[in-house]
Amino acid sequence: MKNNIQIRSEHLDGAEISWFAPICNGDTDFLGEMPFEYKSNWENASNILLTADKLGYRNILCPSSYQVGQDTMSFVSAVAPLTKNINLLAAVRCGEVHPPMLARAIATIDHILKGRLTINIISSNLPGTDLDSAARYQRSREVITILKQAWTQDEIDFQGEFYNIKLPTEPVKPYQQNGGPLMYFGGYSPAGVDLCAEHCDVYLMWPETEERLGELMTNMSQKAAEYNRKVDFGLRIHMIVRETEEEARAWARRLMSKLDDDKGTEIRERALDAKSYGVSRQAEMRNLADMEGFVEPNLWTGIGRARSGCGAALVGNPQQILEKLQRYMDMGIRSFIFSGYPHLQECELFAKHVLPHLKTVSLPVEQGRIPREIPKTPLAGGERR
Repeated sequence: MKNNIQIRSEHLDGAEISWFAPICNGDTDFLGEMPFEYKSNWENASNILLTADKLGYRNILCPSSYQVGQDTMSFVSAVAPLTKNINLLAAVRCGEVHPPMLARAIATIDHILKGRLTINIISSNLPGTDLDSAARYQRSREVITILKQAWTQDEIDFQGEFYNIKLPTEPVKPYQQNGGPLMYFGGYSPAGVDLCAEHCDVYLMWPETEERLGELMTNMSQKAAEYNRKVDFGLRIHMIVRETEEEARAWARRLMSKLDDDKGTEIRERALDAKSYGVSRQAEMRNLADMEGFVEPNLWTGIGRARSGCGAALVGNPQQILEKLQRYMDMGIRSFIFSGYPHLQECELFAKHVLPHLKTVSLPVEQGRIPREIPKTPLAGGERR
């Protein structure tokens, strides 16, 4: 499957293992319910992030939503000085902030983190707008171009469809001087694939069968080659790991035990991306699953009944999860963003059962954005990851 996939970090025998900070709500014991104690707030979300830092995760996604939750950049800026080793993956909605000011904000936070900032580029419609796919990705292309000019040149000099800007850039330079923070991107339309191939560093996919993931990776590799580039590949997926497969499957059933179909439909359709091509692919996968929701061994699609976007989880015992992750890495996936319900519990369980057995890396380090001499996280017995 890997023959036609060109990977930027081909040399790596490890992967970036990341967790998820639920700053947009969604933390719960039962899908379809929203307990007050899990409501998005500084205390809960920052505790999860700082726990992930202590446990040895290499990055953490801080998402963005217009419906609920906290402001992403404000949250990232506040938590940044409290972290030790973990990178922060901040979601940025292109068009939301005037690009020169966005460049300044990102550069400021990058200095606070000493280069441990990464960016998740989002191209969704802004509230009250209805741009087609090609226009949304063109706006993102312009935003990215302006960001890169701000970070690498003495002047922004850009004329485009959405922006016409001519400004000096001093002192808007990030800590990461080799092009600024890495850009992670997820999108399936031809315009989105083309944007990632030309400008971004890590192509993030939602869970699908290995065959369909391989097709996405091959397509992206071919498109990136047209720009004389390679990208790395990432997978955003939920996680349920327990000492036995029976326990993991039991937790999956418990998670869905209070959800009815009408509530699940309501949750899915209220998201701004509910009609996107990526979401439709998640629905197609659910339709291929067996009666228990498994579409292939240990890949469970039940979560997609209660949320838009990433709609599947790896479910199994530690050895099964490790074997599945190794298959993904053999395909060429170099970054994983995990989450689970509730997020703190699953963060700790994955760190206990699986994380010590994985070789983890920091992609900003591996791609030369920050020095290799970063502190490493001690493991039990003095081993260092």
